[in-house]
Amino acid sequence: MTPAVYTVLEVAALLDINVPSAYELARRPDFPAIRVSPRRIIIPRDAFHRWLEQAALDCQSCGKAQSL
Repeated sequence: MTPAVYTVLEVAALLDINVPSAYELARRPDFPAIRVSPRRIIIPRDAFHRWLEQAALDCQSCGKAQSL
């Protein structure tokens, strides 16, 4: 069964980025992260994939790579 949420560590692995970069991404206002406690952040799976698709579309429309 596919989990409904990802952890920051899982997002780091999915995006092939280091963990500090994933935490930085989770702090961005446009990223669908939810802080559920002072030490726990979750990312809803469907919202993450929508964000990723939108980021790819934004990157294509500007014609250059965009920093995540």
